[in-house]
Amino acid sequence: MLKGIHFLLTYMCNLKCDHCFLYCGPDAKGTFTLNQIKKVLDEATKIGTIESIYFEGGEPFLFYPLMLEAIKIARGMGFKIGVVTNAYYATSKEDVGLWYSPLCTLKISDLSISDDLYHSEDEKDSPAKRALSGAKKLSLPVDSICIEKPTIETRRDKEHDKGAPVIGGGVKFRGRAVEKLVEGLPKKQWKEFKECPDEDLKNPKRVHLDSYGNVHICQGLSMGNMWETPLSILVAKYHAESHPICGPLIKGGPALLAKEYSVDHDSEYVDACHFCYLIRLALLDRFPKYLAPRQVYGLE
Repeated sequence: MLKGIHFLLTYMCNLKCDHCFLYCGPDAKGTFTLNQIKKVLDEATKIGTIESIYFEGGEPFLFYPLMLEAIKIARGMGFKIGVVTNAYYATSKEDVGLWYSPLCTLKISDLSISDDLYHSEDEKDSPAKRALSGAKKLSLPVDSICIEKPTIETRRDKEHDKGAPVIGGGVKFRGRAVEKLVEGLPKKQWKEFKECPDEDLKNPKRVHLDSYGNVHICQGLSMGNMWETPLSILVAKYHAESHPICGPLIKGGPALLAKEYSVDHDSEYVDACHFCYLIRLALLDRFPKYLAPRQVYGLE
């Protein structure tokens, strides 16, 4: 019962954050055209269960006219709308209204603003803080996304009454985060990672779409290509257990995925996401249809 479609409107972003699991940045390629968006929205109506449409990136406000027109069309089709942004454009409190007034008119249901040190070093007067304040004045339904840098915390193990190190902060260890943020963090034996703790691979409630046609169940893990097979058909025919990557992950997590395809790997990883990402990276050339696009793995 797929409920949500999230457009990765563009992989381009004005920032190049260390925690970005899509390797977005100023030079990233891959932006939807309006005709592509219309095709997806038509397919969304055919699916019959879609309730919400999100526009994110990258940074969707870099293509502001395209985003607004897409929202207008999607709203006219009866979908709830959400937008995710880093609010780079909020250079002053007065200017925020210029950007957000059209979103009020279009009656979006959610505005999520990235508000953390990855996006601004000024905690008191950042673009995100100005955008959050301006959105609230306009009565927009707004909230913040705050991802902190990885921290090592100690939680008590009730069974053995000893401290067990865990990683806090909310970073997902895939994409650029694997390259930039894993050093020095505690790791666990690979055999412990027997499930995917983050995504419902069997019955996904939402998918992310990019302009290349990839239907992401998880970033870089695709159901298939919607330009080759219409989205409504891809969704209807999706069978997780027979998917070459999702199948092993459902049955035994990254540990089984590595074993299934005899992938050489290290003995320890920060978490299941870290392990899974690196196994998928090793399998890119073997499953290019399902592990795509290459740029979210840091490759051109």
